[in-house]
Amino acid sequence: MQRLQILKDTFFGLSAVQQQQLLIGSAVAAGGIMAYIVYKRKKPRTIPFGDGWWGVGEKTLSEDQKIYPFQVETSDKEIEDLYERIDRTRYADPLEDGRFHYGFNSTYLKKVVSYWRHEFDWKKQVAVLNKYPHFKTKIEGLDVHFIHVRPPHRENQKVLPIMIVHGWPGSFYEFYKILPLLTQSRDGVVFEVICPSIPGYGFSEASHKKGFNSLAAFYLQGGDWGSLITTNMAQMKPQCVKGLHLNVCMSNRGFKVLLSLLIGPYLPFLVGLSREDVRRLFPFFEKNVFQMLRESGYLHIQATKPDTAGCGVNDSPVGLAAWILEKFSSWADMKNRDLEDGGLERKFSLDDLLTNVMIYWTTGSITSSMRFYKENLGSNLNNRVDFKTEIFVPTGFAAFPNELMHCPKSWAQIRYRNIQSYTFMPRGGHFAAFEEPQLLADDLFNFVKKVEKS
Repeated sequence: MQRLQILKDTFFGLSAVQQQQLLIGSAVAAGGIMAYIVYKRKKPRTIPFGDGWWGVGEKTLSEDQKIYPFQVETSDKEIEDLYERIDRTRYADPLEDGRFHYGFNSTYLKKVVSYWRHEFDWKKQVAVLNKYPHFKTKIEGLDVHFIHVRPPHRENQKVLPIMIVHGWPGSFYEFYKILPLLTQSRDGVVFEVICPSIPGYGFSEASHKKGFNSLAAFYLQGGDWGSLITTNMAQMKPQCVKGLHLNVCMSNRGFKVLLSLLIGPYLPFLVGLSREDVRRLFPFFEKNVFQMLRESGYLHIQATKPDTAGCGVNDSPVGLAAWILEKFSSWADMKNRDLEDGGLERKFSLDDLLTNVMIYWTTGSITSSMRFYKENLGSNLNNRVDFKTEIFVPTGFAAFPNELMHCPKSWAQIRYRNIQSYTFMPRGGHFAAFEEPQLLADDLFNFVKKVEKS
């Protein structure tokens, strides 16, 4: 009765236009519920594991399955070539008061490049990269790079294996701040961490054939492309996955989402939205359509003609830095577009940012990393088997407030059927492990404790 009274009071407190919109939404709901039930088919619980070949030429009869140690290296010649290219850079003049609304502001770019040229020590950063053990192994014809970090041995601690996967334009280096947190025992629980480079990124060999998408590519953790890759792993081998923790959620769009968009702003509790969901979602078109149109130009280029754009950024270190670092500005916080320096150094150091850029530059992997968009977005994602398959492993979500798009728990539950934890994080954006390693580590440990007790 109390809820009915709240519903009545809320409805009659709306304007005439809002009442009309709500009634239309209710009519759509009533007309669509039966159709939704009729067409809701039982989904398969797994997806094919796959047995591809992405190396040069025809598939070999046998493949070397050994794991080899690897070290990041550099040379004076490599650094001299970088400096020569930087010194020949031709800059465009910025617009007055353009800030970061037109992309990377060239006035601030000159300051970043000056630091890169005269103060950044790549040899020192190579030593930092080699702080953790690196390895390579052959998988379906490709040399795949990964780091493997074991925790210090202690008595009476439970060691849990976890794989964490990066996205674009990040790299395995994104996780260097969170690795010490995950490999330190907390209440008797600690992680043994494997962090691969996606094929075509950094020190992992790129595919030599078309079609290499996330389907070809423990406990699992991922954001950006890492979210899709780890989700696919949980779909392929759910019996091997104890838990899946994500900070980016790609949920299906459908009747439930449409209904919550119509009713959510007025009566959120009826469609499973919280007040915080409403604050992050609405006004929907401004936050989820217009904002994404302003920020997704790179995506359309990389999903259609990656090799064309790659010609420029693979040849110019300054062009590469602008292309990558602009994302670390706006994806950390869209408000950074209003700043002359893009707010880059509010969350990141230039040494960390340029180390990530150098991983792309020294390996010449920017073009192959961009092709991952073409291979995944070249057709309708909703028609792929993984997007039609629900996920049943225990799942946890860390919803950071400055993520590009917010996914409410009720939306996530459409695909992820066993959500054990869902946390509204107090701060942070797209690059969670790089920006807020402590917050992400805390949420990951809390999620794992729930799963281990269940």
